[in-house]
Amino acid sequence: MKLINVRKGQFVYYNNKLHKVYSVKPFFKQSVHLVRLADLEQILTTAKEIELYKPKHLDSFIYNHKRYTLDKNMKAQVGDYILVINPLPDSLDHHHLHAIEMVSSIEENGVISNKQNGIKHNEYWVMTPGLEEGAAIIDMPDGTESDEESLEEVISPGYDLPKVGDVYQKNDIDPILQAMVIAVKGRNVFLGGDLKVSIDELTDHKKWSIIHNIYDQ
Repeated sequence: MKLINVRKGQFVYYNNKLHKVYSVKPFFKQSVHLVRLADLEQILTTAKEIELYKPKHLDSFIYNHKRYTLDKNMKAQVGDYILVINPLPDSLDHHHLHAIEMVSSIEENGVISNKQNGIKHNEYWVMTPGLEEGAAIIDMPDGTESDEESLEEVISPGYDLPKVGDVYQKNDIDPILQAMVIAVKGRNVFLGGDLKVSIDELTDHKKWSIIHNIYDQ
């Protein structure tokens, strides 16, 4: 696949495991930034090392250590995860292709997500928990289950996970320290200045707060 065709949000296989494209930085040697769906580990790679996959109705995969099945016929309820399939955001919304968001409230024509996006009912498919009857497992290209199937969920939904480029501020020391996320591996986050913290600690708002992401500037 040529780099020009790689888009944020695309589902791809890398090293025989399902990932999602987080961003594309054409001027970097490893220009494709991936997130492995099973455990949300982040990886930098190149376009020639990935294989495109287009999600289908009743596809099933592990997301953040839990199995879900895509169902295009379901209407979302509060607390459901949804996958944006047909993004049509207005000027105030920022959802994109294959964004995964949690439903915070229901409106007549759609839902409001935990990221304050208004998403119409024809823009998303529901990620129903578990393996539905007739579902196709897509964690790996050959249809086998992910190694993460047996792992417990380690991160509570409801807040954004740390990602490469996020700048965090440590609030419980004087003088205040700011550092950027340079890598995420499992539950550990590596920050500039040789700092290593757990995701649980970094998302404790009494200790740390996120300032911005350098790639979003």
